[in-house]
Amino acid sequence: MSIIVKRGPNDSNDSVIRKFQKRVVLENVVQEYRDRQYHKTASEKRQERRAEKVRKIMRYKRFEN
Repeated sequence: MSIIVKRGPNDSNDSVIRKFQKRVVLENVVQEYRDRQYHKTASEKRQERRAEKVRKIMRYKRFEN
């Protein structure tokens, strides 16, 4: 999983770095690293998914009125 950013003829070093950072965010590289950093059991993953659903439901109810 490598990210390649090609420099255009009018691109400065700063613009190339910004393009790279944007690509890293879009491809969720940092998030995937954090997820793989620690092993999670299947039950922990289920609990996180369930908690996320509850958060979304509560958020929807809060903004519903």
